[in-house]
Amino acid sequence: MDHPRGVLPLKPADFHILLSLAEGPRHGYGIMKVVELESSGEVHLELGSLYRLLGRLLDLGMLEMAGSDERRRNYSLTPLGRRVLEAEARRLAALVKLAPVRKLLREAKG
Repeated sequence: MDHPRGVLPLKPADFHILLSLAEGPRHGYGIMKVVELESSGEVHLELGSLYRLLGRLLDLGMLEMAGSDERRRNYSLTPLGRRVLEAEARRLAALVKLAPVRKLLREAKG
């Protein structure tokens, strides 16, 4: 797969995993904690399902192993993974722009 279109839209867990790696490599437990923090607890990954998802993203060529040691396996985005992440972010941003147009968000009263 060379183009992000084939995998969009991403599942929320996949998007959060890729997003957690946007700033650099992390090990599995670090990914799990960043996803939980950045999603305000909305996305909770159990270790078993996390490693299954990481394996699938590795198989799809979106992730690669990065500087693993004997205790931890570190993961990082591949160029394809970054393109997929950016394409999904653009797709979601375009959807969010529709919310005020469709009067889905109330304006805050100050």
